[in-house]
Amino acid sequence: MLRLSRLTDYAVTLLTQMVSGEERLWAASDLAGKTGLPLPTVSKILKQLAKAHLIGAQRGAAGGYRLAHPATAISVAAIIEAMDGPIALTECSDGGDHACGVEPICPMNGHWNKVSRAVRAALETVSLADMVRPVAFVFDAPPASERIAP
Repeated sequence: MLRLSRLTDYAVTLLTQMVSGEERLWAASDLAGKTGLPLPTVSKILKQLAKAHLIGAQRGAAGGYRLAHPATAISVAAIIEAMDGPIALTECSDGGDHACGVEPICPMNGHWNKVSRAVRAALETVSLADMVRPVAFVFDAPPASERIAP
């Protein structure tokens, strides 16, 4: 099963809260209060997001954090990579230097890279702005053969 880390999930939560506040500066304590996340966790995440240049930090008494780019320009892929590193389904497909004893004879050598690139490409198509839009639920009526007669 593919699963995002809890910190990545929290990062998306914090960023969507920042989007809802338009262009304002956000104090870490304000974000913690609005999201219900612990302040130390919020601070840790904000530092990682700032290091990845997804948010900007302003120091001082009137300081805080704000998005470094429009919400439409921040992809879910960028958020995941900021928090968890490269998007890869296996260690041998993350571009790192991993010592694998069976790599020379592995029938999957290079194939997982294609899958990882496809997953990353799909995540690139979803923006932070998409994540704050309300989800439209579409009710699909069951086929006539499955409907209960009145």
